[in-house]
Amino acid sequence: MAHQQPHNPAAGAGSGGFATTQWSTILAAGADSSPQAQGALERLCRAYRYPLYVHVRRLGWKPEDAEDMTQEFLARFIGRNYLQRADPERGRFRSFLLTSLKHFLADEWDKLQTQKRGGGRPPLSWDDLSPEERYRMEPAETLTPDLAYEKRWAGMLLERVLDQLRAEDESNGSLREFDLLKNHVWGDGKAGAYADLAAALNMEANALKVAVHRLRKRFREQLRQEVLSTLSSPDELDEEMRHLQLLLSS
Repeated sequence: MAHQQPHNPAAGAGSGGFATTQWSTILAAGADSSPQAQGALERLCRAYRYPLYVHVRRLGWKPEDAEDMTQEFLARFIGRNYLQRADPERGRFRSFLLTSLKHFLADEWDKLQTQKRGGGRPPLSWDDLSPEERYRMEPAETLTPDLAYEKRWAGMLLERVLDQLRAEDESNGSLREFDLLKNHVWGDGKAGAYADLAAALNMEANALKVAVHRLRKRFREQLRQEVLSTLSSPDELDEEMRHLQLLLSS
């Protein structure tokens, strides 16, 4: 497959904090060969691969090559090639993951040119949309590859927390209320929208405000727990939350 090498992927490594998975799961998978540990690692890689794919595409790789590279990187990661380097004492996992990807791209891209697509490894299944179909729906931004990675991670993290809250409300019979209120967990609600929601849910205005407040509180608590589980120290949590808010508001 013909391929024009993009600019040096090892250049411009970001230094900011960005957590992408649970250190405990990564370290357990590195020390445990059980199917349970392997399955946990695969699920985490599946959840976070799209931000990695966006990063590779922003570096200038063609869609098919970007998919190959992301797939091969994650296959090696799951195969523990990189786990021996993982050290939560060295900072946030997001930096480790992105740095590992950059090293992989810098060291392995030319070797993979002569290999069959995917290197003969069974591929991880992507979402219903292919990564490139999803990438085409990205806004026309002029983001650096590092910032594109971080912003896609931030959006993915919010989706992950909302999915967890939705599952909780589905189990207790509050799914319709959640689906109508979920767009108000972040930012300020407008009076007109609140009036429409109150009518749709057959609620008094004050009761609706209480419901929104409770959902926002659950959302913030769950989001903090998600972020906290990826950090090497609880002391980093407030800084990481501020960083997340900046990513989501920009």
